[in-house]
Amino acid sequence: MLAAEFRQRFLLQTAAKAGAILHSDQHQAAVLIPIIDYGDKLHVLFTQRALHLRHHPGQISFPGGRIEAGESSCTAALREAHEEIGLAPNAVELLGTLPLQSTSTGFTIAPWVGLLQPQRSWLLQADEVAGIFEVPLTHFLQQENRHQFSLRLRGKVQQLHAMPYQDKFIWGATAAILHKLCVQIA
Repeated sequence: MLAAEFRQRFLLQTAAKAGAILHSDQHQAAVLIPIIDYGDKLHVLFTQRALHLRHHPGQISFPGGRIEAGESSCTAALREAHEEIGLAPNAVELLGTLPLQSTSTGFTIAPWVGLLQPQRSWLLQADEVAGIFEVPLTHFLQQENRHQFSLRLRGKVQQLHAMPYQDKFIWGATAAILHKLCVQIA
């Protein structure tokens, strides 16, 4: 799938339709789903959280974090991507946002989809990010690579998404967001 087809295969909410600022609740977050355009193929970029972090150590995620007071979700997603992996905000073509994603930890995540060209290098924030890796978008578009399972979390049985790739296990909110993206463009 090429970038032009990717743009046309689904309808994202634009910043105006998505609402510039989410409620100033402390449990609001935003992530950037970085789609790298290699011309003849698209890859999704992921981060692996540092192992010493208190919340979700070692888990695979998209660059992102809490929305600061008065900050829009798209600004937060771009700011966090810049802080975590050194991605310049002006290097991202924001296409729009997917529907909000709730988490079992009480967060509501605004996932922003952005296209970017391959970067010469990344500047990882070692306090937050242990590493980054890319996966071809086509891997996730194949239904057999997208799974759901039940798990008891915080006293309730939750339906979770999982999308393994090589030695990486992408699951939880990250996989649920990626599943929404795949449904949009399938």
